[in-house]
Amino acid sequence: MVVADTAGSPADGRFQAEVRIEPSARVEIIDMQEQLAREFGDDFTKHPKALYVSHHTTAGYLDQRLAARLKYDGENVRDFLRVFHTLFPPDAGYVHDEMHLRRELSDEQRATEPKNADSHLTFMGAGLKSCASYDQRDGHPVWFVELDGVHDAGKRRRRTTVVGYGGEEEVARTQIEVEVPSHAIDASNLRDPEHGFMDRLLALAREHGVSFGRFDVSLAPAERNAGLTVNEYETLLMSHDLREVLADPFRFVAEKSKAALMDPRSIPAKTVNYAQYDAVQLLNKLLDRMGVRQSVVERIVNRALALPVSHFLRMKRGISLPVLDLGGHGEGDIPRGTYQSPILVQWKGSKRRTRVLEVRLYRFV
Repeated sequence: MVVADTAGSPADGRFQAEVRIEPSARVEIIDMQEQLAREFGDDFTKHPKALYVSHHTTAGYLDQRLAARLKYDGENVRDFLRVFHTLFPPDAGYVHDEMHLRRELSDEQRATEPKNADSHLTFMGAGLKSCASYDQRDGHPVWFVELDGVHDAGKRRRRTTVVGYGGEEEVARTQIEVEVPSHAIDASNLRDPEHGFMDRLLALAREHGVSFGRFDVSLAPAERNAGLTVNEYETLLMSHDLREVLADPFRFVAEKSKAALMDPRSIPAKTVNYAQYDAVQLLNKLLDRMGVRQSVVERIVNRALALPVSHFLRMKRGISLPVLDLGGHGEGDIPRGTYQSPILVQWKGSKRRTRVLEVRLYRFV
């Protein structure tokens, strides 16, 4: 069920809607463009561009370039996701799902918290985004991808913000250097106040008077062996499950289904470091068993695995963060869901113990 809580057209002609979603299944895809067009008609569709913002860590959007490569087709999207659901099956021994180890949860929360490490890893591995800009002049679907909508304790209540606008202009560009751990495989929470990263972004938005816009944050071209995502920075997920996947993306499917696939741990260690012929062959066997042989999906996934396995499949070199006027006072803020953090993941340490991020700020016009 999709319900628009509030919608309106600000004085400058933008469209903004806060949308509530009640999933009907654990995994579900919803065409938000179609839903909003049906609800608001020309008030929404007259805007050539739209920013789609998910406030969750197990539900988000496809990057438009990936959606285009999947031909905006719902069946292609489902097949693409099935690959990652198979790589990260439920109940495959994730430490994140060991509730007795989750010290940040109360006893009451442990009783109702869903086991969803597989959904987090699918979100990151498939390259889903919490914030995605779409050129929607052609009316193609914009898929909201739900990975953990229904669980034993009930249904999720999801929230997404959509802003329609006419165009965008770059108003600022800078570089920010952030400290990273010394461990070869590790993750850094860029929302941690010690980094000062989010404070610098907010100050930049305020300095340039941007109340509706977007930050694009990417690794500098010289940075290697790292990626960016927005997800839950939970210690067990980041320090155990994510590390396992970075070292061996087939780790959990092997635990869950040793009889169905060869044990990927038998792949020579050298394949972690360069071209993945063996890994591609393994994935082809997996695709055969799943019945996923549509050329567009197979081509995208095989291309990802032709890179070093430690590239964590489709993890991106860049993320986007929204800038919205949350208080209605003409001042921009950077909204976040309860558990959302921008995260820098590395699978090989930096000798400098720092990494350089390139930041671009865009104003919607």
